[in-house]
This record gives sequence, C-alpha cells and structure tokens, in this order.
Amino acid sequence: MYVSKKIAALFPRAGAFVYCGVSHSSFSAVSTGKKRRVRQPRPPGWEATSWEERLADVVTPLWRLSYEEQLKWKQEQQYKLLLHMTQELAQDSTFVCNKGELPFPLLPIVPSPVRDGYRNKSTFSVNRGVDGNPKTVGFYIGTGKGGNIVCVHGDHLLNMPSKHKLVGRCYEDFIRASPLKPCILFHDGGHWREITVRTNSIGSTMAIVYFHPQNLTTEEINVHTDALVEYFTKGPGAVCELDSLYFQESTMTRCSHEDSPYKLLHGKPHIYEKILGYKFRISADSFFQVNRSAAETLYNTLAELNKACEKGTLLDVCCGTGAIGISLSKNVKKVIGIELIEQAVEDAKYNSALNGIQNCEFVAGKAEVVLPKLMPTLGSAEGLMAIVNPSRAGLHYRVISALRNHSSIRRLVYISCKPEGEAMRNFRELCGNTNWQKLTGEAFRPTLAVPVDMFPHTPHCELVLVFER
Repeated sequence: MYVSKKIAALFPRAGAFVYCGVSHSSFSAVSTGKKRRVRQPRPPGWEATSWEERLADVVTPLWRLSYEEQLKWKQEQQYKLLLHMTQELAQDSTFVCNKGELPFPLLPIVPSPVRDGYRNKSTFSVNRGVDGNPKTVGFYIGTGKGGNIVCVHGDHLLNMPSKHKLVGRCYEDFIRASPLKPCILFHDGGHWREITVRTNSIGSTMAIVYFHPQNLTTEEINVHTDALVEYFTKGPGAVCELDSLYFQESTMTRCSHEDSPYKLLHGKPHIYEKILGYKFRISADSFFQVNRSAAETLYNTLAELNKACEKGTLLDVCCGTGAIGISLSKNVKKVIGIELIEQAVEDAKYNSALNGIQNCEFVAGKAEVVLPKLMPTLGSAEGLMAIVNPSRAGLHYRVISALRNHSSIRRLVYISCKPEGEAMRNFRELCGNTNWQKLTGEAFRPTLAVPVDMFPHTPHCELVLVFER
C-alpha cells in the first residue's frame, strides 16, 4: 500500500484550523492550480473520535504514521508538486520536460534531527472551548463561516514542547480569573486575545500577550498589565519561569512592532539562540525558523549549494534576523540582506556584530522597493547569487523582475514551505518567456530540488529549489 493511500485512510478532514497564528484550510496534498477546492466528506465514525484526536488530525495530520512513512509520503508529494510545476513551465517558456518525468534531480528529503516537541514558537488562540467556556486557550477546530469553531487544548500535540503547553495553560487560568472578557470577535468587545510563546534550546522563554484595548484608558489597562506581571512573577504563573513578558495592544488581527509597539512588562528584551556556532538575538517581532535543529540542516544544505558562488556577493532576500546570510558569510565576499520587519533588521545587524562578522549589510524595507534601487549598484566581476526565503505570499513581481533582469545572477535559490501556493507564480515568472511585461532578462531553469523536513508530523517541509541560467 502506498503511503499516500494509507494516510488518506488514517485521518479525517475537519474544516479549517488556526495554528501558531496562521489560518490553514483543510489538509490537502498537492494543489492542482485551481482556486476552488472540493471538500471531501468526513469518514464514518468521525464524530466518535475525541476532540484531542480531531485537533491532532488537523494540526499534525501525519501523527499516526511512523517518521519513515512521513518522509516517504512527503517525498512523493514533492515529486508530484514539482512535476506539476514543470508541466506549467513548459506551457509558458522554452522549458521542455517529458511527461511523467522530472528534468532535474529531486534529492531525498533531509530528515529533521528532532521529531517531537521541536517548535520554538507557538501562538495559542482564545475562543469557546469544548465545555462552552469562552476563555479557553488552545487551537481552533472548525470555521468562523460555519459557526462551528471549538477551541481545544493542545497538550497532546507531538510538535509542541512542554514549556509552551505550560504557559498556555497558565494564561488560560489567568484570563479566567480576570474580570475582563476575551476578545473573540473585535466588534463584540472583549480584551484578552492570543498569547505567543518563544523558547530557545536552553529553555529561555518569552511570552507575548495580545490585548484589544477597546475603550479602556491607559490607566485602566495598566491595572490589568500589573495583574498579569504579578501572576507570572509571583503568582501561580511563576512556575513558567518567564525570561521575558511582552504586551501588545492592538485593534488589528496582526501588526508589527512599528504599527503597535511591543511593551516589555518584565524581564529581558530578547532571547538568544545558537545555530552552527553562531549566536542570534531574537526579538518579539522577529522571524526565526521554528525548528532549530532542522534549520541547521537547512543552512548546511544552502552552504553546499553556495559553493559554486563562493567569494562573490550573496543577496539574502527576506533575511529575517540574518541567520542564512551570517551562516554563509565566511564563504562569500559580501552579504546584503533585505527584510521588511525593522525589528528583525536591528537583530540582524546586532547578530552580525555579536559574531564578529564584518561583511554583512542589512537593509530594512519592502523588497519590492529596496531591491530595484539596489540592483544597479551591484557589480558583476566576482559573481552574484540570490537566496530568497519569502512568506507564503511569495515575492512581489518587482522583486522577481529585479532579480531576473540582472544578468550577473546566474543562480537563485528559492526556499518555500508552501511551493504549491503563491510561490508557484514566482516560479513561472522566473522561468517564463522573456516577452512577459518587464521581464527582459534571460529565463531561469530549475536544476535541483532538495526538500528539508522542518515540520515533522505535518504535511509541510521546506523545499529548496535551485534555479540557474
């Protein structure tokens, strides 16, 4: 029996869910490129499964498989996805592929060194629980449109470390004792919202509480932040041993530090992590790979792919806290990192100095604004390579245009945790015919793919796709 068939029989489909601050639709293997997705019926007996099983089935759909089976299934899915990509590219370019065959190597998936409890960041939601209590802290099952959202505790989830579970439960106890209501729907009022927990490999813990001020005055809010600090430092929540406690007032679902500053209520402003011998400062708002051990395997993979462009300039687009650029800096002449989140850029600059690295430069701003201005200033004598690691929204068209139209970029490495999404549009733009709008540069061609399992027990992995010309 193929693993792909086995998994279809193992887990139910359970609507949409929210996990770690990102909404996901029902689990689907490979996108067919169609916008509309047909929802499969739930299998018989689904209602008889426990709430914990239902949550595990939507958050970690592969949890019933052995890890070897998970890797085999993901390898199959990456092959199907890349085959679909090459077929699409063949329609828009001079790219040629034989039906049913990949025209470039797909290497075996790189396993994660850690399979359980690997997450270093988790965001717990607040909503109505199984017992009807609206002050339940956990993860969603159901959809807002369907009116069937249930918030379930995530203590049993395999990818969740025990420290995250502890902080989530303590936060639930605190808001249940608070006179303020939870903020489930902004227009319905309420205040207490999500909590994000960040940890590092030595156990340092940062918690970030999100709060809707509604009509409360600053003085009134201070009463409740004081109670929050008291609870986590001297009350029952002290068992969490928080190194940092942040608080963000916001009237938006998601916003950056620049939009609404994170207020440090207690402890240190940052936590630190080590990767490949380098030390990185992490702020409340900064992106950092969610699986530290697998991130090391990812960066080692990138170092191997970068050997052909050593001693040149590396463009690190969507650089976050600078982890990729810094880890590759010793093998290149210069690193230029671009990142939207200003706080992450400050971290990247600090991390470069912290590690005694002098050939890294980091720029804050939208890549579609920064990169077109930057590209004409870059020389080509010693080689130019780009590594892009965008969010699931992919790269802006102007970023693709700037990269493709610079003739000195002969190799581009694209990292995506959802290549079947908007990244597929980027692949077409990189490889399509040169008469497309402002894409005047020579087309790229995919030459190598390497999946890295960053997310055991889930259907996702990081796909490293090499494009050359």
